[in-house]
Amino acid sequence: MEERTFLALVVFSSLVVLSETVAQKHAIEIYSLHVDCKVTSRFAHTVITSKIVNRANESREATFEVELPKTAFITNFSMSIDGKVYPGIIKEKASAQKEYDTAVLRGQSAGLVKITGRKLEQFHVSVSIAAASKVTFELTYEELLKRQLGKFELLIKVRPRQLVKHFQIDVHIFEPQGIRFLETDSTFMTNELTEALTKVQNETKAHILFKPTVDQQKINPELDETLLNGDFVVRYDVKRSATAGDIQIVNGYFVHYFAPHEMPVFPKNVIFLIDRSGSMAGRKIEQTKAALLKILQDLRPEDHFSFITFNSRVAEWRSSLLQATAENMANAAGFVQTLSASGGTDINRALLTAVSVLDKAKRLPKSSVSMIILLTDGQPTSGESNVEVIQENIQKAVNGKYALFCLGFGFDVSYKFLEKMALSNGGIARRIYENADAALQLQGFYQEVATPILRKIEMQYPENAIEGLTKNNFKLFFEGSEIIVSGKISNELDLLPVEIKAQSHASDLTLKEEANVKEKEQVFQNQSYIFGNFIERLWAYLTIQQLLEKSISAQAEDQKTLEAQALELSLRYSFVTPLTSMVVTKPADQQQTELANKPTEADNEKPSSFPVGDAYRLRSGSPPGRWRSETQSGSNKKLSSVVDRLRDKTRAQPLANEYPQLLLQLPKQNEIICLNTDGKAQPSVHLLSDPEQGLTVTGKLGDRINHFVQFEVIYVNPPVRIHVSTDEIVLSHDTESTQLPWTESATSTVQGLRVSVEKERSITASLSDTVTVKISFVKFPDNFLGLYFLNTDYFSDKVNGVLGQFYSKAHFENNSYINQRADERLLSVSGSEHKVTRQFKKDYRLESTSDPVSCWSIDLTP
Repeated sequence: MEERTFLALVVFSSLVVLSETVAQKHAIEIYSLHVDCKVTSRFAHTVITSKIVNRANESREATFEVELPKTAFITNFSMSIDGKVYPGIIKEKASAQKEYDTAVLRGQSAGLVKITGRKLEQFHVSVSIAAASKVTFELTYEELLKRQLGKFELLIKVRPRQLVKHFQIDVHIFEPQGIRFLETDSTFMTNELTEALTKVQNETKAHILFKPTVDQQKINPELDETLLNGDFVVRYDVKRSATAGDIQIVNGYFVHYFAPHEMPVFPKNVIFLIDRSGSMAGRKIEQTKAALLKILQDLRPEDHFSFITFNSRVAEWRSSLLQATAENMANAAGFVQTLSASGGTDINRALLTAVSVLDKAKRLPKSSVSMIILLTDGQPTSGESNVEVIQENIQKAVNGKYALFCLGFGFDVSYKFLEKMALSNGGIARRIYENADAALQLQGFYQEVATPILRKIEMQYPENAIEGLTKNNFKLFFEGSEIIVSGKISNELDLLPVEIKAQSHASDLTLKEEANVKEKEQVFQNQSYIFGNFIERLWAYLTIQQLLEKSISAQAEDQKTLEAQALELSLRYSFVTPLTSMVVTKPADQQQTELANKPTEADNEKPSSFPVGDAYRLRSGSPPGRWRSETQSGSNKKLSSVVDRLRDKTRAQPLANEYPQLLLQLPKQNEIICLNTDGKAQPSVHLLSDPEQGLTVTGKLGDRINHFVQFEVIYVNPPVRIHVSTDEIVLSHDTESTQLPWTESATSTVQGLRVSVEKERSITASLSDTVTVKISFVKFPDNFLGLYFLNTDYFSDKVNGVLGQFYSKAHFENNSYINQRADERLLSVSGSEHKVTRQFKKDYRLESTSDPVSCWSIDLTP
């Protein structure tokens, strides 16, 4: 009988826990565990690599679990068993679910992966490994660290539960603004373990290394038990000098950080709206009272406040708001201590009463910020109980005048209901977990919103020079937080101007800044731990987060469009989001498929039992979170169609009736070549080889059409072959093959090589410091494929082939115009001169912004 051993790895902003059953203590041995976290300008890229060996003389099953922050997106996972790699493939959620359901129907023991926890989400996969065999798990995720109460925090939970021969945690931080302070803390550190911790820091960089030996990990020399059991925390903040914040630029994408400090705080007008229904009885109401007593002490003398409590009835503590004087706060504390719980829950009338109190309030500071903080643990059971009607009522009553913050206590609330209501009224929602520290959770939330120092913030950039701008208008800014705006610089700019307009307590502000693009780009050159185009990925991450947030409070049609945009970005950048899933296929002899989802906070709840509208109705039998993705294919197709038609119709365009076989842009020249080759007589055309890049591309022309219908893309390192035809895509690595159909979007990563399929549109193969290969799927008039390359500066001088020679051995001759004609020139290719003519062709490149394309046309025979 096969024995089973449980192994768990937990990661929270790099959090690691490994465990096993005591009975099987050393059968499954973790001989290496490495957490490598690179934080570049707040954007964290974490790779967890765990290497395991089965010391038993029979097969054992190991389960790999990773808990990561709810704000993080998984970008890659793979497991390597005895040298064979099994990658995770990221797909549209509905498509992945369909594949998973099919596996279940075939009788495979496929287990749906659940993601749970207060701050953590769980990724989990298990695999059986033979005696003496090894398995390597590697998981990558990315997140944008959020500044709270004046600091960024990276928490690493360490609990291996066994001694690990090679245990190492690396945290690299690079902040061009400068590191203002950096500290580490730990709950398990001893004098011996302190010797394993090193911290190297200069003005802008820091490297924290924790690498304990086996002896240092031991509780005592006589016992093989580990000391590593607790929290390891890294906290830091950056320097801020420029009044308009800091702008950083990499490869045409910018990010703008704005976090003013030491400014006067707006007086607050706060109504605490407290649920005292029967379900709050006992521990919840006692914790609420403890939190409110502490919050009262944190009110500023210029603040005004009041309490409204509700169950089936709504009760005002006072008929108007009171200033936070010592006498008023003492009276309030006495009132809080008398709170008790009973009855139903009339959320609608309670909120309308709170808005009415603010509307009628008199003698409040002229320049102040008004907010409602709602705490409830249940669903509307008294009065109006339809959540859509309640949301409509509250939005109409608030009308943008006040900020509404909704705190959901426990799991009987409808978080989706609270979140939509908060986001529609300028606030946020937060779940309060029913733990011993619930009072601290409530206090912590209040501290985050206790010090508003700016309102009506507008971050302005040149409209004609920026594409894809993230959210740039903000209702409130709280001391200790940070505003982040990102976008793509679409025009050639030497200077990127920014203007910030906002209201402070003292006056209206206008702040201006100009960023020198070339100087900003230079900051990130030749940095050893900068990961790829990190600002572009930061932009994609932030855009997806904001699209999903915006969709929560959007109307049905707008919601579909927003989710379609978020889905497209999730697939393009290989993020596991609430709209995508990762499919993990095991070795053939284990016949298993597992699915990693990213549910929302609402997916943790008990089923609702109160009246809801269509926006909240799940299809019977659907797992939580699935309903959104089932509507995506149609809206995504519609969105793609709209994008395809976005052309400038106001100016006359030359007529272009045909596509070229191949398109390329000459290196370092703003000249495009349209290349046609007669390769029908050959089984395949050798298009490109670059021995230094380890890349070869061949193609096959169609029998009935004079276009390419098949390409083979071959990489040396990693050893991967990608077969692309108009019918299918096959990714081969070692002896394993993965089929990726054109009919669905998907992403697969093998040893750093990322292959992304955009449904019925394109396939992209990208590898760090290597040329990107892109192939478009063109459907009209006949199905064919269009090949092109991005990042072509990576090609070496040795690149060759029918297409490759143009990247190393092609140039226009001086005075190359023939007979002074502007539409004919001489082009030298590999030492031979060719007459080329200016023509207009259809452009199959997805990045193209004009149709048709003006190019120099040339015919070659291989």
